[in-house]
Amino acid sequence: MAERRRVDYSVHRDVMHKETVDNVFNPIHNTTTVREKVQKSVRAKKCLVGSVPVVSWLPRYSFRENILGDIISGISVGIMHLPQGMAYAILASVPAVYGLYSSFYPVLVYFIFGTSKHISVGTYAVMSVMIGGVTERLAPDSAFSVFDNVTGEAIINTTLRDVERVKVAAAVTFLSGIFQVLLGLVQFGFVVMYLSEPLVRGYTTGAAIHVIVSQLKYTFGISPTRFSGPLALIYTVLEICSLLPKTNLGTLVVSAVSIVCLILAKELNAYLGKRLPVPIPVELLGVRIYSFMDLQPPALPKVSLFSQVIGDAFAISVVGYGLAISLGRIFALKYGYKVDSNQELIAFGLSNTFGGIFQCFAISCSMSRSMVQVSTGGRSQVAGALSAVVILVITMWIGQLFEDLPKAMLAAIIYVNLQGIMKQFMDIPALWRSNRIDMVVWIVTFVLTVLLNPDIGLAASIAFSLLTVIFRTQLPTYSLLGQIPDTDIYRPLNSYEQVKKVPDVVVFRSSATLYFANAEMYQEALGRKVL
Repeated sequence: MAERRRVDYSVHRDVMHKETVDNVFNPIHNTTTVREKVQKSVRAKKCLVGSVPVVSWLPRYSFRENILGDIISGISVGIMHLPQGMAYAILASVPAVYGLYSSFYPVLVYFIFGTSKHISVGTYAVMSVMIGGVTERLAPDSAFSVFDNVTGEAIINTTLRDVERVKVAAAVTFLSGIFQVLLGLVQFGFVVMYLSEPLVRGYTTGAAIHVIVSQLKYTFGISPTRFSGPLALIYTVLEICSLLPKTNLGTLVVSAVSIVCLILAKELNAYLGKRLPVPIPVELLGVRIYSFMDLQPPALPKVSLFSQVIGDAFAISVVGYGLAISLGRIFALKYGYKVDSNQELIAFGLSNTFGGIFQCFAISCSMSRSMVQVSTGGRSQVAGALSAVVILVITMWIGQLFEDLPKAMLAAIIYVNLQGIMKQFMDIPALWRSNRIDMVVWIVTFVLTVLLNPDIGLAASIAFSLLTVIFRTQLPTYSLLGQIPDTDIYRPLNSYEQVKKVPDVVVFRSSATLYFANAEMYQEALGRKVL
């Protein structure tokens, strides 16, 4: 390799102010021409098309290549929506039929405005349990207790209670949608960067514990006292333990048998996955729907509730978006396309806003349904729209064929569908080997979510995650670099025997970005290394 020659440079430039530059170089004063106005109009049209993605991708949709897979996928996912929507409505503490509404209206809106081709939008356990916390807080059973003159006992007017809880759920859903739309319009999609994967997975695992505990009363057939606030889950578990002697054995047997059958059926579906065109709808076989009415007419949410649910609505909007964009990016990376984070905010915001008007509760996306959508050949948002059509058919025409609502069975469905989330405990040993700070974020997020409830736990977890970022910038690795002979590669001087210092030049590296909080530390480290 030819020996490099050292060349001395001397650069001299006059310092010029803006006024001097304007006088010397004659600035051009732009005037808008007709052609430029037309071009600006075209750009505005493109911006509009970008805000309504279906306008750009649907005309280019290939029926020959995609329609068969989307049809099979749509039917499969639609069948899954039925039992999951009903079960998650119980988590949200509203009548089960509203779970089907939430699997219909928001899905159609996302079809128009969403950018992910593979996620299954609709009800989700974590979102439902957060909604349930709000509905039970603002419309508790005790507020609808009336005295029965015949029995001489206090009974709960479930009809009035359910009406009020639906209003609460619709209000918090509508408001969370408004938050998401506003955040999307101000290009706030970058916030997802602060929801790291360990944080999201630790949070969903902690929220899953809340979901499981909330369903134990249906499994054992008992009626524990409802607790709220920090440590509510601990108090609830203790209360359930004290009521175990009153377990309804018939209910427990139904739940246990249902869980075993569902797990075996899921394993069979996994084993025969490549041979079956669609998964066996075992969840649907175990569920009987009680009498459904026509689809809900639109109605504005109860505005007077907004002030009481604004904090919950913001937390729900962030959680729902964070879960959806995380899963959407995984599929986008796998299948080679881009998911627009800001557009996704708007899409979910509009889905929840319209959903709130039609008495739905807040939605996100489901991992289990998304995996089925992908594995059965779904290639676009058309699969999601077709799943909504399946729900419409069930609700309008064949819903009356089913009777009664077995809550023990629905609780079993919830348990089994949380299998994937509970497997996330295996993240801990994996993170121990790869990144221990991320492992700490996972564990702390899980503990905070379990102890402080999902809403407060999320805020505390994000704060802790940001503290770890600051911590990393305060404890960076400093090193002096040298050149590996006959290459342009620079490595720390103590890492290779052949690395040589560059004559008369100090190459100093910090593993953290330099900013005001660590500038003094940087200067001190540089001084120590040089001296």
